[in-house]
Amino acid sequence: MTGTDFSILTKKEPEKKLLRPLKVRAGRNNTGRITVRHQGGRVKRLYRTIDFGQEKMDMPGKVIAIEYDPNRTCFIALIQYEDESKKYVLAPQKLKIGDDIIATEKTELKIGNRMRIKNIPVGTEVYNVEIESGQGGKIVRSAGSSAKVLAHEGKYTQLAMPSNEVRKIFQNCFASIGAVSNQEHRYVSIGKAGRARWMGRRPSVRGSAMNPCDHPHGGGEGRQSIGLKHPKTPWGKIALGVKTRKKKRYSDKFIINRRTKRK
Repeated sequence: MTGTDFSILTKKEPEKKLLRPLKVRAGRNNTGRITVRHQGGRVKRLYRTIDFGQEKMDMPGKVIAIEYDPNRTCFIALIQYEDESKKYVLAPQKLKIGDDIIATEKTELKIGNRMRIKNIPVGTEVYNVEIESGQGGKIVRSAGSSAKVLAHEGKYTQLAMPSNEVRKIFQNCFASIGAVSNQEHRYVSIGKAGRARWMGRRPSVRGSAMNPCDHPHGGGEGRQSIGLKHPKTPWGKIALGVKTRKKKRYSDKFIINRRTKRK
């Protein structure tokens, strides 16, 4: 079992005004039926309200803490602005306590600063990128991820996404400079079943261990192959290798190169 290095985090309680309750639904819908399997039983958490859009425009803020967030893979930073208000933002790599950051139309190319994509030079790494102006960052928010500015063309900017997909983003959208913190998250090994239960992951049983009435892979004497051309879900749908993206998705027109398949 391996964990995350928390030595860079500030030893303090979370900001009470920025916390709210988070109800655990355990994979159930509004009638109480399980609609998503293998969920439930995790430890209690409070939700940290994150300012993804950094709405305090043109107002410098100082980093007063780097904190752990149980609801996401990256760390978060507590920012205190000149009007004494405090906000949580996603913490980028190399951001330190005492650093100043700002969100404005155009500013210094500095880790944590936020500006319009049209003002960011080609080759710069960015994160927490807006898809539509004013809606706050929607993409490139997970631990260690970053997108690279490739080119400015017309009213669009071309970004190389973490998946190697190249897509167009409107130039009026905002993005933050740098890469998301906790880049070593990908190397964490859960190590034991109990830790998965703390995270809300319930056990999953192999279909081949079930009876024929319970799963398409079930039945047979001893350990049998599934006996099918493709693996299937309990409801008979193809489980692996099938395309799930809508054929006429609205955002297809913004994709220049699709992401490369993992080998």
